[in-house]
Amino acid sequence: MATLARTFPKEEKYRLTDQVIRASRSVTANLAEGYGRFHYSESIQFARHARGSLYELLDHLTVARDEGIVNAEKFQQMRAEVGRAIAVVNGYIRHAKAVKVLPPKPRITNNE
Repeated sequence: MATLARTFPKEEKYRLTDQVIRASRSVTANLAEGYGRFHYSESIQFARHARGSLYELLDHLTVARDEGIVNAEKFQQMRAEVGRAIAVVNGYIRHAKAVKVLPPKPRITNNE
């Protein structure tokens, strides 16, 4: 996304360009921070923030298309990439929720 954003007009440097770069970087930053928390509930919450950043990114790309900064073909390509990323994050959230509610495994000791 940063490569695409850097092709935006200079007058968008501190507006749309910056917003696209920040939103795209926020996705991986939130996933990394959630992973570092070591608790599924916190990890899920940060994954939700990452998903929100993906939707924010999609909105910025829509604005870029509507303002003629990105052509329709490039927009469709980027929208598909963002859609795949949303699907991955949603899959992670589903997995983390499922693991979070699994019953504890029975402990086997040598004393039995």
